[in-house]
Amino acid sequence: MTKTSFIAIVGCPNVGKSSILNRVLGQKIAIVSDKPQTTRTKIMGVLTEDGVQLVFTDTPGFHRPRTKLGEKMVKAVSDSVAGVDACLFVVEPGEGIRPAEKELLEKFKKLDLPVILAINKVDTLPDKEVLMARIAELSALYDFKAVVPVSALKGTNMKELVDELKATAYESVFFFPEDTLTDQPERVIAAEIIREKLLRNLDKEIPHGTAVSIEKMSEREDSDIMDIDAVIYCEKESHKGIIIGKRGDMLKRVSTRAREDMERFFMCRVNLHCWVKVKEDWRNREGLIRNFGLD
Repeated sequence: MTKTSFIAIVGCPNVGKSSILNRVLGQKIAIVSDKPQTTRTKIMGVLTEDGVQLVFTDTPGFHRPRTKLGEKMVKAVSDSVAGVDACLFVVEPGEGIRPAEKELLEKFKKLDLPVILAINKVDTLPDKEVLMARIAELSALYDFKAVVPVSALKGTNMKELVDELKATAYESVFFFPEDTLTDQPERVIAAEIIREKLLRNLDKEIPHGTAVSIEKMSEREDSDIMDIDAVIYCEKESHKGIIIGKRGDMLKRVSTRAREDMERFFMCRVNLHCWVKVKEDWRNREGLIRNFGLD
C-alpha cells in the first residue's frame, strides 16, 4: 500500500524554506536569495520514494504586510496551513522568538496540526548550546512531532528530516505520477528564474518592486532551442535605468545567468530576450497583481 502526506513549509521570511525544499527534492524548483520575502506564491514540490509521496507547499514568508501583494502572500500561508496533513516549521537558530513565529504557533494549536520543527542554518553556529536553548524555547510553546536541526546549504540531517516527514504519511493512492517534481508551469518557472537573478544582483528594495511576465515561450521544430521573450516590470523610471544598467550591463548579466539556469532546468539551449517596462505602484494594484499571476 502506498502512502501520501501533504505538507506545508512555513516560517518567517529568509529562514531557508525554499532552500530546504530544493534540497529535499534534489533539484531546484524554488528560487532562493539572501533577501526576505523571495517566495511570493505557493509553490508545490513532490517527492516520491519508497512507496511514499510527500507533496510540499512552499509558502511565502509570514510577515506583516505593507502592500496588497503582501496581504495576498500572508493569506497564501494561512490557506496552506488550513489544508494539509502536517507542517514543516522552519526557523533560524538565533535567539528569541519572533512575533510572527508566535502567531504561526497559535495557528498550529487551533488546527491541532502535526508539526515538525526544522532549525535551519545550524552550520552557522559556533556554539551548539545556542541550538539547545532555541530547541527548549520553542518546544515549551508547542508539542512538536519531531525536532530536526538541519543545514539546507550543507545538506546536514536532510535524510533524517525526510524520514520524519514520511512518518506523517497515511495509506493512500498517489495523487501525482511518480516522476512529478512540481506543479509549476514552465512559463512560471522561467519567470521565477529571471526574478531570482534580479534579487541576487540588485540592491535593497528595487528587486521587490519587480515582476516578470513571459510573453513568448516556444521550442523550435528543427532544433533543441527554446525561444523565450520576457518583460521585467518595475515601479519607477529610475528603477528601470538601474535594472538596465550602464550600457545595458546589468540586464545582460541578469539575462545571461537566467539563461544558464533555464538551460540546466529545461535541458535544452535557450534563446532569451528580456525587456524592462514601468508599471507604477503595481504591488498595490489588484488588476496587475492578477495579471502577473500573483493572486
